[in-house]
Amino acid sequence: MIKFLTLALLILPLAACFEKSEAMTDERLVIETESGKNHSFNIELAVSVEDQVKGLMFRTELDEDAGMLFYFGEEAERGFWMKNTLIYLDIIFIKADGTIHYIHEKAIPEDLTRIPSYGPVAAVLEINGGMAKKLGIQKGDTVKHNVFSGN
Repeated sequence: MIKFLTLALLILPLAACFEKSEAMTDERLVIETESGKNHSFNIELAVSVEDQVKGLMFRTELDEDAGMLFYFGEEAERGFWMKNTLIYLDIIFIKADGTIHYIHEKAIPEDLTRIPSYGPVAAVLEINGGMAKKLGIQKGDTVKHNVFSGN
């Protein structure tokens, strides 16, 4: 019994580290394609360094219309990796005005290879791997959310 309690005391705080933080908010985001189609996502907005470092780590699934938006404020070269990320993701790099700059499709779970933005961006949106292609989302499309200056 003592071993079980000791194990529980060690695991519970660790599990809490990977839950959504109180600072992370649930919001809606829309991607408007050049053809005029709108695709809406329920997103978690990761603004704090803690939330950005944690990202979607250790999650085993993501709803089809869900994602996480990492907002950095000013544009700079960015790089992501898939450490402790268990699902395939499309990583969408976004300019300050909401324009999609680059899409890395189907990032491989747990891959430590750096995924670059290939230019300065202000935000990154992670959605289910393959979803960008499925919905026809491309470079040059517009992300509508109140953090972007063009919205």
